[in-house]
Amino acid sequence: MTIPEPVTRAARSMADRALSWLHANRALGGLPPDTTETMADPDSVYKPLGETTLAASLVLRDGVVGPGRLVAAQSLMDFTWEQFRRGDMIYERQLRHTLMTDPLEMYAPFVRCGYRHEGLDRLLAHRARMRSVGHVELLPNRRLAAANAARVVGLGHGEDMADLAGATWLGARPEPWAINWITAYAMTHTVFHLTDWGADPSGLPSELAAYVRTWLPVWIDIWREVGQWDLVAELLIVGASLPDPYCAPEDWEAIAELQHEDGLVPRDSDPVDADPQQRFTDHQHTVVVTAVAGSVALARAAGPR
Repeated sequence: MTIPEPVTRAARSMADRALSWLHANRALGGLPPDTTETMADPDSVYKPLGETTLAASLVLRDGVVGPGRLVAAQSLMDFTWEQFRRGDMIYERQLRHTLMTDPLEMYAPFVRCGYRHEGLDRLLAHRARMRSVGHVELLPNRRLAAANAARVVGLGHGEDMADLAGATWLGARPEPWAINWITAYAMTHTVFHLTDWGADPSGLPSELAAYVRTWLPVWIDIWREVGQWDLVAELLIVGASLPDPYCAPEDWEAIAELQHEDGLVPRDSDPVDADPQQRFTDHQHTVVVTAVAGSVALARAAGPR
């Protein structure tokens, strides 16, 4: 299927403006000066900073935005790398917390763009050989996340991605109406990790691809109706990552029309706070997802890599 021209037009606008917003507001997402690897609340700044890194890495990987945006993406990568003390903080967190997977997942986007930390490489290689790591109890979609990060970093994780997919909600191909907000997020990430964020659509087993292709339009309609724009944007990435992409112009244009002139995309239908820091905290994730959605769709429209 060819991705329609209205979708590529909306995707380019969405990705360009989202990346500009992330770059312009990057200082609002910086780590507090006294942050250590034992941070009490990783979700407050550490995780969002990693999400910005992921978006920038995928824009650079896909290479389908304009030269100015690629420069902005590279600048974001440099900024987040410095925030993590050029990998030292990620290394120290993994060293202290052996069974945690977030340091590996945080490192993978950097590796995708050529950033390496020698000590962390050695530590992750050692960790990958540990029985306890191979049997840590994770939610099925989280196990896929760790396996894909290991694949990106170049570690031989020895796990069959299709087998891992079979343990997820999506892998069961359940009743499509029996889906809630958190399950929908888990489903999107199952697709993301199996396809490495749209780079390998064939990584999604054919029976799962057919199931998602059938029900994705319904799920998008549901969350568009209730104004859950963060989840809608994630579902757009899913559609663009399928072997036979599902990219309905009206869905993409809905997000493009919601996007503010400066690039912000609201996470839901609630009013947007005027305070710059609160705006960043509330909506940074949705802007990240929008940048990724636009980049993946443009890359699929450009043809095989």
